[in-house]
Amino acid sequence: MATTRETTDRSAVRTLLRLWPYVRPVRARLFTAAFVAVVASCTGLVIPLVLKWMVDGPVAGRDPAGVWLGALYLLLLGIAEAVLFGIRRWLVARPLSHVEAEMRAALYRRLQRLPVAFHDRWASGQLLSRGTTDLMLLRMFLAFPLTFLLVNGVTILVGLVIMLLQDWVLGLVILGPAVPVVWTCVVFERRYAQVARRAQDQIGDLTTLVEESVLGIRVIKGFGRHRSQARAFRELAGRLRGTELRKARLLATIWGVIVTLPEVAIGAALVLGVLRVADGQLSAGTLVAFLSTALALRWPVDSIGFLLAMSQEAATATERYFEVMDEEPEDRLDGAAAGGARSRGGADPAAAPGLRFENVSFRYPDAPPGSPPLLTAVDLHVRPGESMALVGATGSGKTTLTALVPRLHEVTSGRITLNGVDIAAMSREELRGRVAVAFEEPTLFSASVGENVLMGARDAAGKAELDRALAIAQADFAHALPQGTDTRVGEQGLSLSGGQRQRLALARAVVGRPEFLVLDDPLSALDVHTEAAVEAALRQVLADTTALIVAHRPSTVLLADRVALLSGGRVAAVGTHQQLLRENAEYARLMSGEQEDSR
Repeated sequence: MATTRETTDRSAVRTLLRLWPYVRPVRARLFTAAFVAVVASCTGLVIPLVLKWMVDGPVAGRDPAGVWLGALYLLLLGIAEAVLFGIRRWLVARPLSHVEAEMRAALYRRLQRLPVAFHDRWASGQLLSRGTTDLMLLRMFLAFPLTFLLVNGVTILVGLVIMLLQDWVLGLVILGPAVPVVWTCVVFERRYAQVARRAQDQIGDLTTLVEESVLGIRVIKGFGRHRSQARAFRELAGRLRGTELRKARLLATIWGVIVTLPEVAIGAALVLGVLRVADGQLSAGTLVAFLSTALALRWPVDSIGFLLAMSQEAATATERYFEVMDEEPEDRLDGAAAGGARSRGGADPAAAPGLRFENVSFRYPDAPPGSPPLLTAVDLHVRPGESMALVGATGSGKTTLTALVPRLHEVTSGRITLNGVDIAAMSREELRGRVAVAFEEPTLFSASVGENVLMGARDAAGKAELDRALAIAQADFAHALPQGTDTRVGEQGLSLSGGQRQRLALARAVVGRPEFLVLDDPLSALDVHTEAAVEAALRQVLADTTALIVAHRPSTVLLADRVALLSGGRVAAVGTHQQLLRENAEYARLMSGEQEDSR
């Protein structure tokens, strides 16, 4: 997936407004915090007025008592400003942690509900960076830039009014740099948005590489590819470094303009003010107050650059976050699919019971235009209580066909029915409660053996069901682990052998006593003796369920009542194992290993 997308025409404000639903529950505290910060900032602008009173009053009149009183006023104002800013920080800390937690939880829920096709397209590192780095940027934006863009704007406005009221001539001098500063900010905002997006996408790419390297460490070490992986990491890290340096150059440019022009204006106001004081046109106290106010505005003005930068990064993070949140989840697609199924006759009491594929075709949604479908006009009927093996050469579509049953992918045309009901008319929750799946590549989670197996149970299942499933899958080794079935298997279960992982995945598929069972080459990682024991136990399970089994070994084929041969995405033949051996040359070639054994 091409992850980097230049951002040139989006409005940062419009993008950031999408955060409002998450911010709304804590808006009272945030608005209060902003109001307190404005009051605190404006309190600081009272200090120059006190200085003016002191210089023109007690200092000019040589009144020590007045000077001490003025000093007390300044102390009280300083304390008040510090306390108010402390209150602002206290007001925002808890609610913003809540906002970040809610957004992260919402993102995780959406990822769980998005279809498999979405996860096939997206690199996992890109998704991880959206749930970590991007949300951290949003919390920082809500805690600081959002408030201080408002606070500093109000402070600058109030400060300029105070300066103009004290002396409008000097005020106009200070206002001189306003036009070039605003123009610089507009240009900076547009350019920084592009670079910020590029940097955050590159962080996602780097995260993907690190994750793949950690998960694939055995392959990297086994083939001695650590140098090439390190080289790929250096290239991505170097690219990210270049982008970050580009951001730094842009930020340095705007800071240079924002800092230099106001400083020049303050210097010009100082010279002009001194001349006017010397001419008697201005009091010394007024000049001190004016310059003190101008210096008090240095921080609000200087901060514009990095506040805009943080706002652009937050807008980019928001955009990336909602790229995931805007994807259609599976349950929302269910309504449309169910409507289409009803229009085709979703429930057909007269239809044959069991599992049926009716003129099913499938091509991946992101397949190149004009490419042929992976499956074409598949018609297949697995009778109730029957086990059917799917056999075919590599690439014939066996695994894809099994993935259509639990609706990991949607059929392109045709329909699949369970006991006469179109699966598109069922909710995914109902469908997956009736169909259990064991994949060829067993995936285990960083949880205990028992928790991994019981994920396949529809309702709360106890130790008896767990033990039964482990026995069927010949996974009694779990009882001999250090903490028995409470032993945590580690990330992806890599602390176990491939055969052990596959047996636990098989136990997970059968623990819920499913009505329909889909097994994708469930015995591929087992040794001969374990395979024979698992087959014997599976025959008992298959006697009470309707099963579709992808088979590569002749021994697995013998578990099934009938066999369907897939060739080029079509069902080429259906029959018993012995019938197809006699009548179909392609099937005989695929099963040639058994023929050699029989001779």
